[in-house]
Amino acid sequence: MSEISGATALLTALEKEKVEFIFGLPGGANLPIYDALVDSKIRHILVRHEQSAAHMADGYARIKRKAGVCFATSGPGATNLVTGIATAYSDSSPIVAVTGQVAIPMIGKDAFQEIDIVGITNPCTKYAFQPRHASEIPIAVKKSFYIAESGRPGPVLIDIPKDVQQQVSKIDYPDYIKVRGYNPTVDPDLSEINKACEMLLKAERPIIMAGGGVILSGAFSELQTLAELLSIPVVSTFKGKGAFPENHQLALGPIGMHGHAEANRMILEADCIIAIGARFSDRTVGRFDEFGKDINVIHFDIDPAEIGKNKSVNAAVIGDVKSSLRTLIKMIPKTFKSNEEITKQWLNRKKELVSYYEDNLKDYSREITAKKSLKKLREILPPNSIVTTEVGQCQMWASLHFDVISPGTFFSSTGLGTMGFGFPASIGAKAARTSVPVVDIAGDGSFNMTENSLAVSVLEDLPVIVFVLNNFMLGMVAQWQRTFYNRRYSGVHLKNCPDYCKIAEAYGAQGFRAQSMEELEKAIKYAVKSEVATVIDIPIDPNEDVYPFVAPGTGLKDMVTGA
Repeated sequence: MSEISGATALLTALEKEKVEFIFGLPGGANLPIYDALVDSKIRHILVRHEQSAAHMADGYARIKRKAGVCFATSGPGATNLVTGIATAYSDSSPIVAVTGQVAIPMIGKDAFQEIDIVGITNPCTKYAFQPRHASEIPIAVKKSFYIAESGRPGPVLIDIPKDVQQQVSKIDYPDYIKVRGYNPTVDPDLSEINKACEMLLKAERPIIMAGGGVILSGAFSELQTLAELLSIPVVSTFKGKGAFPENHQLALGPIGMHGHAEANRMILEADCIIAIGARFSDRTVGRFDEFGKDINVIHFDIDPAEIGKNKSVNAAVIGDVKSSLRTLIKMIPKTFKSNEEITKQWLNRKKELVSYYEDNLKDYSREITAKKSLKKLREILPPNSIVTTEVGQCQMWASLHFDVISPGTFFSSTGLGTMGFGFPASIGAKAARTSVPVVDIAGDGSFNMTENSLAVSVLEDLPVIVFVLNNFMLGMVAQWQRTFYNRRYSGVHLKNCPDYCKIAEAYGAQGFRAQSMEELEKAIKYAVKSEVATVIDIPIDPNEDVYPFVAPGTGLKDMVTGA
């Protein structure tokens, strides 16, 4: 057993975890790690801001369904990671963040660029390690990946003092580890599945609510099999968008604040809700006291803490949802046949509601609108393309007007609601799957926050498309000010600056401004075939609002159509 530095031990341990990419930025407190990185087989992606490093690791993780890795130095480097770490925590995305720290003798002495990053991130990580000896680093790495990827996934931090990185020691790499007190539930309770099965088979108007847990577990085929076997319509939470093909006849789309109107109506008409990997968030269900009132609710989730947190349930199946659904499907009697008349009734109800809301939702007559733009994007993009979104109106328009056909190819910041997330996350997704087009559906406000990642996309040869719905406003805030504050606008006007085409060109990318549907179609087709990052700037009406809309503090029944 040879003696090596803690920094080399870190990189070797990461290689043993089959890490392909590290998204990071060097500084004084992690220079030994970056020196060791020169001899590593892992590809380093140099970011322009540490927040983007965390988002890129997050985007990579959501596509690979394994932990993404990001690096930052101590002090401000580490604190810049926090928003990205918190974003991953809110959306149950596995990342391993490695920060440098001042030398052990300097900790607690207010040294230059010292910060207690372990203390800061404790509320938004599954766990945080601070190895105090080089020999502890491989164990910390092994435990970090296990914790990040198992159970309900999430971020883990490893904070390594600089002298520990430099320390030379005999290093042992464990093949197996055990984390005391950490025993995530994976195998479901068969009695609870049986109870859920009986309840489900007795229901006359059941509906499935698919959440992000379906995507995290990769339970796409199981969900579709269950829905088709029992002819049950499927709605999703926004985080669950893409868990079920949205061009399927059983699909109703997302519910919630900016869910599909017909989905919001039909879930209120159900007599049994099967929530799979969903947390009953306020943005999804509106008022907790109204949602699912006086009907049976069955909840499948891997996290026991979610059971009964926001919504009391009649049956709870705790465990990996892929495994749970497989067991549930096996329990359904082969002789069972869904009621064809009831199936026909709800299919007709869906058509009736879709037709009704087409006539009763506010629409805009301009040649180019957010709705028309997104439908054109869906028309041209290959079905397996990966799509991320920013946060704000662009995110909600994507929820309403961009159908996800290939499961697991769409994601957004749905918990923390982080502006600036989508673009760096799309770069991480492109690193995870280079063979397909990757698009970030953006608003001008969000894109402004992380547009410097254009340099990363260009220089690291990870070309993505940024689809900017540009209303020269902080659109979501402006819509709320129109709706709730009597049009008293404050701090929302972005004017006509900057010129995104020129910004793209300055970074070595390409930019197109689409002011007609014909120009937009040409730009999308060109961008999909391009081998360089492309920004498509689409000017839209600043007064274009997102409808339908469920106002905060109201229920799904109070949905506003704008008409």
